This record gives sequence, C-alpha cells and structure tokens, in this order.
Amino acid sequence: MDATRREGHEGTGPGAITPDGCAVEMYARLPAGDEPEIVAAHVPAGARLLELGSGAGRLTGPLVERGFEVVAVDESPEMLAHVRGARTVCSPIERLDLGERFDAVLLASFLVNTADEALGAALLGACARHVAPDGCVLLQRENDRWHDAATVPRTWERDGLRIRMASAEHRGADRVAVRMEYAYEGAEWSHSFVSRVLPDAVFEAELAAAGLALDAYLKDDHSWARAVPAPRG
Repeated sequence: MDATRREGHEGTGPGAITPDGCAVEMYARLPAGDEPEIVAAHVPAGARLLELGSGAGRLTGPLVERGFEVVAVDESPEMLAHVRGARTVCSPIERLDLGERFDAVLLASFLVNTADEALGAALLGACARHVAPDGCVLLQRENDRWHDAATVPRTWERDGLRIRMASAEHRGADRVAVRMEYAYEGAEWSHSFVSRVLPDAVFEAELAAAGLALDAYLKDDHSWARAVPAPRG
C-alpha cells in the first residue's frame, strides 16, 4: 500500500488527490449544498465548532459566514490551503488531540461509514475527545437505503456537478466497493472507495462504545444524526 494512500481508496483526475482518494480541485469548486443549513439549525448560534474532515472548506466558509468560530481539520495540506476564515489543523482525524473542547463537533461527508471498523471507532473517539460536556456531535451517514440503491449505472446532477455511480460491488452483507465519476466545469475525476453498511442499531452501539449517545436523527432518512456525551456512572 502506498504510504500516501488509504487502503481501499483511489482517485484520478487533474490536481492533487488526497490519501482517501478525493480530488482537491473538485472539492475546491463544489458548492456547499444544504449541509450548512442543517448544521446551523442544530447547533447554537455563534458556537465554537470543530469540523473534522473539512476538505477544501466547502462547508467551512458558509459556517464562518453564519457566525460560527470554526477550527477546520484535514489530513491534506492541499485541501486546507483552500480554507478561508477558519483556523486550520493538518492532521489525520483519528490521531487528533487538540486538548480543547468545542460546543459542537462536525463529522460530515459520510466518513463514519468507512469500511475500516477500527478507523471508524477512532473517528468517533476523536469526536468524543473534543466535544464539550454540554456540547453535541453532528454526523452525516449513509443509511441502509443508500447501500440498497447502490446499483449501476446511475447518473444524477447536483449544483452543476454530474455524478455517475460507475460500479458498485456488494461484498458480503455489509460492504460495498464503489467507483464514482464526476464531471464539473470541464474537468473529470473518479473516486473509488469501500463503504460499510451501518444500520441504525449498529451505528448507535458504536456511538455508545465511543462514549456518545444518540440525541436525535435530524432527517427522516436518518442521513444526519446528533449525538451528545453519554452520562457517566
């Protein structure tokens, strides 16, 4: 395995590719979508927010504009070079230990669905390690229906980005190896990764193992969740 590449992840296309196969130039161009509104609706106004896996700041900028004090964390210096208005920290999420607690911790981009179960536990551990006792953790996840619908070929558009699921190989009961293809503003990229099916009960049990408790699902499809530090004792 290449030391700069996470196992099971690969990306192609113009510009730098991160260890998990994401194309920096694509994410630097991509609009934010509705994610900032979801965060803002469930985090206190003006909160200190730790954004884990910020990428090129697709959500960071809009969150800063809404008055949040954001610390953006990513393992890719090329991604962080695009972030504006926030303090940045270059580090793998699983090894992060800032010695600080935040009003809210954000783990978006379906990172919790990593096929590496040990990594998934470490990501949740980083969330628990950095959230204030009265704070919250917001997580974006792939629900069961996403994996059931992982069939090819399938193409859709979002904010001018053409997205094509080029291949999807179901590996056993709880893994899907996917190749995605993207076209945006005259450029094309691909991203291959393996995703883990994470049913609600498994997801909630893994939160508990990290010292967190589900507070609420924020959307009807359970693609966003809010967790809080679990009571001690």
